[in-house]
Amino acid sequence: MRSSAQFERTEKLIAQNRRARHDYEIVNVYEAGIVLQGTEVKSLRAGKANLQDSYAAFPNKDSNELYLLNLHISPYDFGNRENHDAKRERKLLLTERELKKLRTAVAEKGITLIPLSLYFSGAFVKVELGLAKAKRKYDKREAVKERETDRDLKRQYKI
Repeated sequence: MRSSAQFERTEKLIAQNRRARHDYEIVNVYEAGIVLQGTEVKSLRAGKANLQDSYAAFPNKDSNELYLLNLHISPYDFGNRENHDAKRERKLLLTERELKKLRTAVAEKGITLIPLSLYFSGAFVKVELGLAKAKRKYDKREAVKERETDRDLKRQYKI
């Protein structure tokens, strides 16, 4: 019998969307698999991905298929004519139950699905999706003020 420590996967961060946590209030976080082509995985191993301006959406009203749009994975440098398109739609893999929850949540006004990070979990590529509400300008200012005051307090008590 194997222990649970043998089944743990190592995680390696590929790309992170830092701007998302600044511009949006993250309500809930989901982990999803992603369907990729061979050369896309090779580009991701080289760390050539950009999550900025990407989002997840249900393109069809009828089906429960979730796609990641505007994710830029650079073409593989040593690829041939079978190389992938940099900004193609990529299907996300979630359970049926999670997809139904997400569909009802996204139907609400002002809520979107935004990828927060892209990482390897063992041999698999995973996407961390955040169910997000847009922040207002004054909310962003408040967050910056809080961060600065926390930083100042830490400096005062550290010395």
